Amino acid sequence: MESTIQANVASKDTLPGADSNILVEMLGISKVYPDNNVTANKNVNFNLQRGEIHALVGENGAGKTTLMKILCGLERADQGTIKVDGRLVRIRSARDADRLGIGMVHQRFCLVENFSVADNIVLGKEPLQAGLFYDRAKAKRTVKALSEDFGFEMDPNALVGSLTVGQKQRVEILKALYRSSTILILDEPTSLLTEQEIKAFFRILRHLKAMEYTIVIITHKLEEVGQISDRVTVMREGQVVDSRPSASLDKATLARLMVGKEVLLQVEKLAKEPGSAVLEIRDLTLIDPTCPRPLLAGINLRVRAGEVLGIAGVAGNGLGELEDVLTGMNSRGHPSGQALIDGLEVLGLSPARLRRKGLAYVPADRLQRGSSLLLPLSDNLIVVDHHAFLRFGILRHRSISKFSNDLIKRFGIKGNMNAPIGTLSGGNIQKAVLSRELSRRPKLLIISEPTWGLDVACSEFVYQEIMEMRNEETAVLLISSNLDEVLALSDQVAVMYKGEVVALFPNVGLDRESLGGYMLGLHRQEVKKDGCWEERVH
Repeated sequence: MESTIQANVASKDTLPGADSNILVEMLGISKVYPDNNVTANKNVNFNLQRGEIHALVGENGAGKTTLMKILCGLERADQGTIKVDGRLVRIRSARDADRLGIGMVHQRFCLVENFSVADNIVLGKEPLQAGLFYDRAKAKRTVKALSEDFGFEMDPNALVGSLTVGQKQRVEILKALYRSSTILILDEPTSLLTEQEIKAFFRILRHLKAMEYTIVIITHKLEEVGQISDRVTVMREGQVVDSRPSASLDKATLARLMVGKEVLLQVEKLAKEPGSAVLEIRDLTLIDPTCPRPLLAGINLRVRAGEVLGIAGVAGNGLGELEDVLTGMNSRGHPSGQALIDGLEVLGLSPARLRRKGLAYVPADRLQRGSSLLLPLSDNLIVVDHHAFLRFGILRHRSISKFSNDLIKRFGIKGNMNAPIGTLSGGNIQKAVLSRELSRRPKLLIISEPTWGLDVACSEFVYQEIMEMRNEETAVLLISSNLDEVLALSDQVAVMYKGEVVALFPNVGLDRESLGGYMLGLHRQEVKKDGCWEERVH
């Protein structure tokens, strides 16, 4: 009987019969969340080979992130064993995983915005002077050398808040490398990157692989599986359904394995003439006295009935501020200009009054803004129109139950309507918020990052719902950093950079790479005196 060893206990011996190319083995892993009776992992077997890039794919709630959190010590399995280098280990905490060289970069970065790159990377493991005081100079030298060794080109003095999303991701990876992680787990690493940033990121991964680092990518972007990974493991309903070389699977087969049926992820966009303007934005400007430049600078856009206007851009370039100002959620500075719904000024109205004007809103931040994590799923589904479920001031629970169950069934939400919504997976919380807002059939829908973190089957469903609303004459303002999404859904595409609209195109013949150039500030359009557009390369 093999004895279990603590993660911090070193051993030079390899177990008899162990495959020397297998670095990590997870055997019979099971995990149940009793609060909502969800089995996240059921008798899962998973392994990693040395120096490979391994893609882990599956639907929302398939158990991918839970499995990797168990490997990283952020969750504990109810059953199963883990071997690293052929040795049985017990990973009870992130510190145990750290000692084994296992690090994870999460979807939501864990960075301090007003700290420097160097301060963020060494946080929690700072070099000290005389064993007592933080040696900032040594931290900067160490981070600079580390960045150069791996070809990251990061300035250790730069404030993290001033970095692009792609640069912040590099900081997170450097944090793991600084802690001597040789096994890197990356959760949806390309979800907010431009096409150019994805290519640069893949170059970094290939460089790390060449240096014999082992990498796991949890992803919903099936086209990336063949581009970057050596092997792929597919999970469905908490179990592994297949694991094989990535080159042996195409995108359609992967989708079928994930979902259990054919998934096309194609959008049928009917040719139609848009109606009159529902939303008009005129010279919208937002200035925060603490910022060196306007957060929004002279935005002029309109969204017509039966039209989808896609706003593309990299995080930090005004997309979030535009979302906040138009939905009554702004807390930074005072906006000027105009925002009109059906010709009536709505700039500065509260979210409740905007909803009475016909606005539905799906925020980018589903967890903090789109839902109340401690309240039941059913309460979250009715919260916007709860008055419709009142009779003599008392909630009609039978009507609430029917309404909630209808949405749960229609949108495929995996969770108990009476359980706190915070006990659901991130993807299912996202589905709940989407179901609530899309079911309202508004005249104007502002929707931000609608499929961020969603699997291919759910994304297909969301796309169809957005197209249905467009066809029913709803005006849709789509804010997204996912260029595939923008190109699939939009009738017109606007690009924002540093708070300005730098390009506006009809969605005809556009491609990801050219739009990425505008998103990175490499190009912009200018209006000539005759009203024609011309391109200027920066």
